[in-house]
Amino acid sequence: MNKLLMLLIVFGIIISGCKNEPKESVSMENPFLKEWTTPFGVPPFDEIQEDHYIPAIDAGIAEQQAEINAIVENAEEPTFENTILTLDESGELLNKVGGVFGPLNSANTNDNMQALAREISPKTTKHRDNISMNAGLFQKVKTVYDKRNELGLDAEQLRVTEKFYEGFVRNGANLNPADQEKLKGLNEELSKLSLQYGENILAETNKNFKLVIDNKEDLVGLPEDVIIRAAESAQRADTAGNWVFTLAKPSMLPFLQFSEKRDLREKLYRGYFMRGDNDNDNDNKEIIKKIVKFRDERAKLLGFNNHAEYVIDVNMAKTPQAVYDFLWKLWEPALEISKQDVKEMQAIIDREGGGFKLASWDWWYYSEKLRKEKFDLDEAEIKPYFSLEKVTEGVFYVTEQLYGIKFIPRKDLPTYHEEATPYEVQEADGSHLGVLYMDFHPRDGKRVGAWSTGFRGSSYKNGERISEIGSIVMNFTRPAGDTPALLSFDEVSTFFHEFGHALHGLFTDGPYKRTAGRVPRDFVELPSQIMENWCAHPDVMKVYAKHFETGEIIPDELIDKIVKSGHFNQGFITGEYVAASLLDLDYHTVENPVIDDVRVFENAAMDKIGLIPEYIPRYRSTYFSHIFAGGYSAGYYVYIWAAVLDTDAFNAFKETGDIYNKEVASKFRELLAKSGSDEGMNVYLKFRGKEPSIDPLLAKRGLDKVN
Repeated sequence: MNKLLMLLIVFGIIISGCKNEPKESVSMENPFLKEWTTPFGVPPFDEIQEDHYIPAIDAGIAEQQAEINAIVENAEEPTFENTILTLDESGELLNKVGGVFGPLNSANTNDNMQALAREISPKTTKHRDNISMNAGLFQKVKTVYDKRNELGLDAEQLRVTEKFYEGFVRNGANLNPADQEKLKGLNEELSKLSLQYGENILAETNKNFKLVIDNKEDLVGLPEDVIIRAAESAQRADTAGNWVFTLAKPSMLPFLQFSEKRDLREKLYRGYFMRGDNDNDNDNKEIIKKIVKFRDERAKLLGFNNHAEYVIDVNMAKTPQAVYDFLWKLWEPALEISKQDVKEMQAIIDREGGGFKLASWDWWYYSEKLRKEKFDLDEAEIKPYFSLEKVTEGVFYVTEQLYGIKFIPRKDLPTYHEEATPYEVQEADGSHLGVLYMDFHPRDGKRVGAWSTGFRGSSYKNGERISEIGSIVMNFTRPAGDTPALLSFDEVSTFFHEFGHALHGLFTDGPYKRTAGRVPRDFVELPSQIMENWCAHPDVMKVYAKHFETGEIIPDELIDKIVKSGHFNQGFITGEYVAASLLDLDYHTVENPVIDDVRVFENAAMDKIGLIPEYIPRYRSTYFSHIFAGGYSAGYYVYIWAAVLDTDAFNAFKETGDIYNKEVASKFRELLAKSGSDEGMNVYLKFRGKEPSIDPLLAKRGLDKVN
């Protein structure tokens, strides 16, 4: 997930209001109620206690309600300054609290934090609804909106006025009082359900399943560093002397890739794909039924046929049908390539006398064999060149070459966990740009995946720019004994990806919180995915890909193998992703949102597109957190939509013959800085000068070669 998504969630807190009064227990000892004197104003994590959150949230709600009341009760004619600007600047305290609680509840949670989230979520949801459906406030905003072209507003002022107005309409301001009350109820229920869904997945992933191996013979095929990490995991799990594999991908994927024990591969993978579907206390099927139904009801209240129409209406794609058409162009060739890969992997099984049919838990194992057979390349051969330390240096090198910025470790800054390292980000001239925390490894209190978020977004106050305090959070392979953290190439790509989101936040420079950095959801992944193009470029690999023991730069021969294998397994990689994207759309365009059986619905959706049984969608329904616990409902497609943009954008560099071209980099930084100042395609056209085409993406993935 990305930094902008977290800002959207926080913004939902910012533009809300109710009449709650702060509790009497609130005191100035609460760090949220004091000015932070830490360097660069980073949160004083060492001072913040769990019992500070609720009083600070209540105080923030009361403070913002007073600000909103002042707008509504102002007897003067509504103007940009006394209405739009005042609204944009409201909610500072609430934003301050949410900017800490939200990221920590994802990266460093516990039972107490989750209980707080269950209390905070309905408060802030009600608060948001009370503002977005405040008739007096909406009338003030509408008055400014209706005469916006007569007020001499500049382009940024026009845009923030229009976006506030559109936001009120999309959140129910035009509904009658009875429908507004119904909408408030739906929003509150949905916030609770999404929170519970996410908590269930966290428990299913980190608590409810571990593969414990007590026989060394069952480790056959596994690389030594994987075995060492499993032994260390066993020690942390109080089963010293054994080997533990978890559902975190840095633990699970190497096992699926290299273990010769097919029964254990199946056991581990079943643990993964049955998360939330075990008919236990953490089962998500009933939650999914309710979420789909309530989202559909909400969309119809707001004048849309379904939830997908409501979501995509403000995206670049505009309609669900446009997304379906786009995804189908990718699905058909990906499926054909997948079928060919199945034949080749099955041939290996038969040649080895396996006597079984390829199954989903076999894919990683036999695709690794197939890659070795086709390209003389395996993961174990390249991982020694991708130590976390050197990859970090590579990321810093690329961004310095492009933008001149530098990352300075700051051990003096407070941090929320010993593994979260803070950096000051400086411009080429040494001036301060922002702060970035980097948090790399899995732990029990961290949800799965990788994401970029922020403790404070870039903004302006009294004409002074307030810099970003960002964070990128991953679940990368840990060090093993004396061996440093060695990343898979997929993990390397993830690092560059999340760093791109962080750059978007650091560079964002807009005068108004409502629009600065705010882009359509299917534009969000452009800043991140373009960075993956540098990570895979041979010239860049020679900078950061150095053997952790010898310091040897990755040989040209190995780079050549990596480049030549770039199209390998793209049927699976693209196919499992597109299958999940289509499943997402099906849930949110279904004519009858009363789903009797989630498993039946999912199977029918996959049968409809002809998904082969040898793999499953990237996310099954019961652990599809992006759409049921995150902000990507009816929008999981956006990653591959943005892949069209990022491929085309990187071509702008390649066309100059210099992948670090300073002129193009300057234009792309301007795109990132001013990304909320106009509609997504208009912003892109200012950078590129032409609309992107899907053809370069098809060629990049080898999907253009399918008849």
